[in-house]
Amino acid sequence: MHVPDHSLILRDALRVVLLRDLRALDSQIAAYPDDESIWKTAPGISNSGGTLVLHLAGNLRHFFGTVLGGSAYARNREAEFSMRGLSRAELQQEVQATLVEIEAALERIEDAQLAAAYPLPIGDRRVRTAEFLVHLAVHLAYHLGQLDYHRRILTPHAGVVDTMSIRELPAHKDP
Repeated sequence: MHVPDHSLILRDALRVVLLRDLRALDSQIAAYPDDESIWKTAPGISNSGGTLVLHLAGNLRHFFGTVLGGSAYARNREAEFSMRGLSRAELQQEVQATLVEIEAALERIEDAQLAAAYPLPIGDRRVRTAEFLVHLAVHLAYHLGQLDYHRRILTPHAGVVDTMSIRELPAHKDP
């Protein structure tokens, strides 16, 4: 019996889920009725949909794109939470850039990197790269759910966006 390469399985799983969720993020942005509505906030909620998009793109482009993929992206976390007024098309461009950088980074990551400590301390800790990459995928899903609720709460007649479709996961084929 052939023993699967667990690092390859992890990279493939991360690629499938991250790219699916970034496509869903793009769909959520497109589902807002206009550019202004993505920047609205509800009482008791400090982040707009646009802020969530900028935060997700900045987070993933930094931790995947720059640190692991060697991209030239320079994160400005403060701007992720203070910038306003970008159009939906501009936000979607950020998502597309994030897709490209994640794919490039996942091509570069080697097995030894997944088992080793992530190159940067996270907070005041060193964590294994594999766990941190799973954390980043879960972080994306968490905020993607927030964005879905934000859109449905603040926009009249908001439709349903199939945010995390199981149909986008590849079917398993036994060897």
